[in-house]
Amino acid sequence: MAAPLIPSNWQLPDYFRRRLGSSAGRQRLMQSEGQLLIVVHRVPEPNEVTRRGVLVWFDGQQWRASDGGPGKLAVESLLDVYTKKIEQFDQQEAKAQSAAEYLPLLDGLTPLVRAARNLYEVLQEARTVANEVHELIDWRDRAYDISRTAELLYQDAKNSMELAVVRRAEEQAAASHKMSVSAHRLNTMAAIFFPLATLGSIFGTTFTENWSWSQTTGPFLWFLVVGLVTGFGLAVFVNRSEAA
Repeated sequence: MAAPLIPSNWQLPDYFRRRLGSSAGRQRLMQSEGQLLIVVHRVPEPNEVTRRGVLVWFDGQQWRASDGGPGKLAVESLLDVYTKKIEQFDQQEAKAQSAAEYLPLLDGLTPLVRAARNLYEVLQEARTVANEVHELIDWRDRAYDISRTAELLYQDAKNSMELAVVRRAEEQAAASHKMSVSAHRLNTMAAIFFPLATLGSIFGTTFTENWSWSQTTGPFLWFLVVGLVTGFGLAVFVNRSEAA
C-alpha cells in the first residue's frame, strides 16, 4: 500500500490540503499566509505512467519534505539524482552507434527533459514569490542547468539518431545497388547462353557417333556460332531495354 501523500505529523494549512488529491499531480507551487508548498517529481523512469511526487513545505521558518528527510537536503538530493541521471544518459549517448541504441536513450530522456523543465519553472516561481528565501536561488540555478543540459543532450541524441538512420539507409542503398548490378550481370549471361540452351533442347548437343543430325563437326560449329551470335545480340537488346 502506498504511503499517504501528506505526512500525518504535518500541520498544513487547510488551503494546501484542499488543493492536494491522493496523488501528487503536476509539479506546482502553492502559497498561503507566508508559507510555501512545492510539489516536485522524482526522476521519471522510462515507461513510467504515474509520477512519484515529493512535497516540500516551507512554513516560514524551516523546510520539510514528505519523504521524511530535512527539507533542504531533500531538494538538494533530488537535484543530485537528476544530475546523476543525466550523466548516465550522457555516457549512454557517447557509446550509441545505431538507431536501435538511440531509441531507448530518447525514450528515457523525453520524460526527464519534461520533468526537469517543470522543476525549474516551479523553483523559478517560488523564487519570485519568496525572494527573501535565499536557498531558492541556488536551487533554481541548479534546476536551470539540469533542464538545459537535459534538453541539449536530448537534441544531440535525436540528431545523432537521424544521422545513424541516414547512414544506414545509404548502406542499404549501396547494398541494393550491388545486388542490382549482380542481377544485371546474371541476366546478361543468361541472355548470351539462352539461344544455345534453346537450340540444344531442340536439336540435341551430344557430340558422339550417334549424333542424330550430323556425323561431322561442321554443323556443330555452326550451331555454336549461331547460338553465341544470337546470344550476344539478345544481351545487347536486354541492356538497351534496361537503359531505356
